[in-house]
Amino acid sequence: MSAILVVLALVLALAIVSIQLQRLFQLSAQLTRLKLETADQRSALISPLVHPAYFPYSSSVVFIPDSGEKAEREIKNHILFEIATEVAHRVGGIYSVIKSKAPVTTAEYGDRYTLIGPLNHQSAAVEVEELEPSNPELAKSIESMRNRGIGILYGRWLIEGAPRVLLIDTKTAYKYLDEWKADLWNVASIPSPPGDDETNEAIVFGYLVAWFLGEYVCHEKEKAVIAHFHEWLAGVALPLAKKRHIDVTTVFTTHATLLGRYLCAGSVDFYNNLQNFDVDAEAGKRGIYHRYCIERAAAHSCDVFTTVSHITAFESEHLLKRKPDGVLPNGLNVTKFSAVHEFQNLHQQAKEKIHDFVRGHFYGHYDFVPEDTLYFFTAGRYEFRNKGVDMFIESLARLNHRLKNAGSKTTVVAFIVMPAQTTSLTVEALKGQAVVKSLRDTVEPCDPAE
Repeated sequence: MSAILVVLALVLALAIVSIQLQRLFQLSAQLTRLKLETADQRSALISPLVHPAYFPYSSSVVFIPDSGEKAEREIKNHILFEIATEVAHRVGGIYSVIKSKAPVTTAEYGDRYTLIGPLNHQSAAVEVEELEPSNPELAKSIESMRNRGIGILYGRWLIEGAPRVLLIDTKTAYKYLDEWKADLWNVASIPSPPGDDETNEAIVFGYLVAWFLGEYVCHEKEKAVIAHFHEWLAGVALPLAKKRHIDVTTVFTTHATLLGRYLCAGSVDFYNNLQNFDVDAEAGKRGIYHRYCIERAAAHSCDVFTTVSHITAFESEHLLKRKPDGVLPNGLNVTKFSAVHEFQNLHQQAKEKIHDFVRGHFYGHYDFVPEDTLYFFTAGRYEFRNKGVDMFIESLARLNHRLKNAGSKTTVVAFIVMPAQTTSLTVEALKGQAVVKSLRDTVEPCDPAE
């Protein structure tokens, strides 16, 4: 009886082992299929690159295998693309940042440096001289996109340093907008409600930039490629490049967070409450959740995330939920100020022009002693709180009160320089300038010193 029980136990054990092995084989087969399906899914992520409605490449699809192995690229003589929406088109401060650093960057990189931006026909007509690209890989990439109906202007930006620019006509790709919006949701879960023209422009521009980068790395297989993006308006390409495994190293720089701008515009104790904000809720209240998603996705998708100041880095860490990898402050190129005597002469000439303007503008109302007059300036976008105009005016009021109490004879003239709509020049101001000029023209010939 015991022998029968032992035999039955052995049979049962063998059956269990057989079942377990069968399950292991099944599991192995499932894992194999899953790997294949995963590869297919990853290929499906790339498939929009082939589909002309998403990413109409004419070249081979960029695909990085699971092993992460990449072709070795030359790092020393890498290619640098700098992407922003204000290339050769003045809108705000990014234009000044790019324009001021272009001479140094061009001197360092030469023809390995290209700026990429959306094409504005009006500004490009006077700021850009069209050229044929000398780089064969760049020429092939541009030709490929042009063959698919995308308008591209390549040329020399007519500023100091004469950097090369590649301006993409986004209007030629708006027929893909709805499909690209759907793809953006599927790839990065970024919503894009209808009727937001600025976001629509950012999406179209982002897809075109990612398309171009994909084309370029297909043709340029030897040198490393770096793409540096400025602000959320140029940031849509970052999650796309990440998802599609385009072989570029990406840098994203935020000059001020989008949500931070909106929060500062209201009566909010911003910096003392940064860690307490419900960022999704705050963005939703202000109707900018979809834009915030683009900015946050760009910050998390890039290889290197930077800001322009430590306070902006602190802001980004709490609002965008990523601590910047570095701070790259905006600065001044002081080379032109190296000759101190020349700088002093230019300063004196500029101050005399300001004296003349003030005399004419306030003629008949105030008398000024130029040697006892101080000039204060503030400038920026026409945003009363964000740009600190409220604090500037309040400080002037307090300074005025102190000067009066002290009996000071010093006059302070404050300039608030902000772009805004105007109708025409003020007639009274022109009259004052004309009178002062007439008096100067009359008096100067009578100067006994001459």
